[in-house]
Amino acid sequence: SLAIGTKAGYKLFSLSSVEQLDQVHGSNEIPDVYIVERLFSSSLVVVVSHTKPRQMNVYHFKKGTEICNYSYSSNILSIRLNRQRLLVCLEESIYIHNIKDMKLLKTLLDIPSNPTGLCALSINHSNSYLAYPGSQTTGEIVLYDGNSLKTVCTIAAHEGTLAAITFNSSGSKLASASEKGTVIRVFSVPDGQKLYEFRRGMKRYVTISSLVFSMDSQFLCASSNTETVHIFKLEHPTDRQVQYRVQSAYQTEGTGQDTKSAVLLIHGLEMKFNRPEEPSTWSGYMGKMFMAATNYLPAQVSGMMNQDRAFATGRLNFSGQKNICTLSTIQKLPRLLVASSDGHLYIYNLDPQDGGECVLIKTHSLLSSGTTDENKENDLRPSVPPSYAATVARPSTSAASTVPGYSEDGGALRGEVIPEHEFATGPVCLDDENEFPPVSIRNP
Repeated sequence: SLAIGTKAGYKLFSLSSVEQLDQVHGSNEIPDVYIVERLFSSSLVVVVSHTKPRQMNVYHFKKGTEICNYSYSSNILSIRLNRQRLLVCLEESIYIHNIKDMKLLKTLLDIPSNPTGLCALSINHSNSYLAYPGSQTTGEIVLYDGNSLKTVCTIAAHEGTLAAITFNSSGSKLASASEKGTVIRVFSVPDGQKLYEFRRGMKRYVTISSLVFSMDSQFLCASSNTETVHIFKLEHPTDRQVQYRVQSAYQTEGTGQDTKSAVLLIHGLEMKFNRPEEPSTWSGYMGKMFMAATNYLPAQVSGMMNQDRAFATGRLNFSGQKNICTLSTIQKLPRLLVASSDGHLYIYNLDPQDGGECVLIKTHSLLSSGTTDENKENDLRPSVPPSYAATVARPSTSAASTVPGYSEDGGALRGEVIPEHEFATGPVCLDDENEFPPVSIRNP
């Protein structure tokens, strides 16, 4: 699903095919909505409006009822949720709620200043890992277990400050990018070991606006303020790719003495390795040559040889606009989807075998879509992988309801009335994805 928020209200869409973009729900009753998070394909949505930036409202948008609302000490910057946890990120704190009954389980206070509300939550509720910046000056990531409510580890991901972090669908991998936007790294979870390193570019710094794995974790997509969307393939380099990287490092870095020496050194090692006692297979020979070469090369060239370039790219007809991207299977074929802040959705074909340039096949207008079907979504499976661009709710016409034990006026400021480590008796099971978890509604 995909949602857009405007000054007037919001719209919720679902893609049944490349050609058909259905407006599932829409309303002009809530102005200035800037955060909308939906629990997968259920009717549970969380909304924050500029009119009340410190208040989070939880709705059942199809029934038009408000489940509860929480207020916080400062503006809400982002919200993340899965079937077990709901996170509210402020600039200097993160609140962790149990989504089954909306109780506050833990408050992470005094975190490094996080003015953009950068954080990520695994959509796999069996682990519910949370990641957030651990420093204002470096790219350190704190990995936190949202189930046990304990810090797992810290990852020194980048030298510069973080710009984007995201988990894969199983919560076993974590990708990150710094504010420079030139290098994207993938780490294993929970041990934080580096698995992959991708180079988006070298000649200019960019602002990464969206970073997302495909649902099968074979691809990683990154969009920025430039006209190019990069798609990386999570695979280990082949012998041919190793050879290409050596040549690319030489050609890209110019003809400086260090680079020339590096290439000559590789040729020297090639001669040295060509002996009977060395591995007889081509793959073994190239692998040993590559590993030995990286021990002697200048750090910049050695790093480049360990970095994969984009497997595929998508060309946008604009630059400088904020956008989000995702990788999805629509009509049994892999697609790249990009939604721009000017209200357009671009759909590209992606060749999963050969990569290359993605072909634009359809452009939809999100501001003037004419198809509206509030009930059609009951029969649709979500065609876009669950992401943090969710939906918004129809406001309740009744009085706001509250969760027992929680002060509506004090909000999370008085969250101490709820035991910090009180868990639900079991995980939330959504047998019917069109219903919300069993949250009790009590009118005052």
